Amino acid sequence: MTTAEAMRRMRQVLGLGRLVALGGPEDGTWLAERAAASVLVEAAAKAVRGAAVTRLDVRLVDPAAAGEPAVPPPPSALPPGAHRLAAEVAVWSGEPLPAVTAALRSALARAAADRLGLVVTEVDLRVAALPDSPLPSAPAHVPSPVTPSDAAGEAAAATAGVACLTAELGGGAVHTAADRVQVEVATAEGFRALDVGRAVRAAVSAALADGRPVAVLISSVA
Repeated sequence: MTTAEAMRRMRQVLGLGRLVALGGPEDGTWLAERAAASVLVEAAAKAVRGAAVTRLDVRLVDPAAAGEPAVPPPPSALPPGAHRLAAEVAVWSGEPLPAVTAALRSALARAAADRLGLVVTEVDLRVAALPDSPLPSAPAHVPSPVTPSDAAGEAAAATAGVACLTAELGGGAVHTAADRVQVEVATAEGFRALDVGRAVRAAVSAALADGRPVAVLISSVA
């Protein structure tokens, strides 16, 4: 694989991707695969010099064993369960490949738990490129903020760890129905995504006080 091809693979990481569940069935929080990949790629680059993740997919290990979410999920979202990270990497460090890939697996699994709250039980890596020099960094996705316009949005926007409301799936940041509420947010730096999702759910539930279940979709993680 050439350096140009490796960069194309890295840019693919920035697609919106699947909506994966954070935590367990009771947590009601989903994360865009693009946001997960961005955090994990960055964490791997910081932890392991001389290597870069150029493609990363997040999938359920066993969809049949996935749990039933306690709140209605966003459209087409994956159910909560154990996940597998499947990554392609470029390595130019000159270090033995087994050592480099072992360090990358550890960095990816640790970031998934500590930065996101994503349950990961398997990390599969494939060395797809051996460039002569470091790959340039892929551009970071910057979410477009949405101004809150109702009680649910105001409560979510005021929650610690929320950088802004977003509407990247279309139709606004807050989707309300007779039997459910869904809020889309971007998280701020220094906060674990799952913890923010839990806090948003609690804040919106308290603001509405009508018993409707609240689901949170995190579209971007700082």
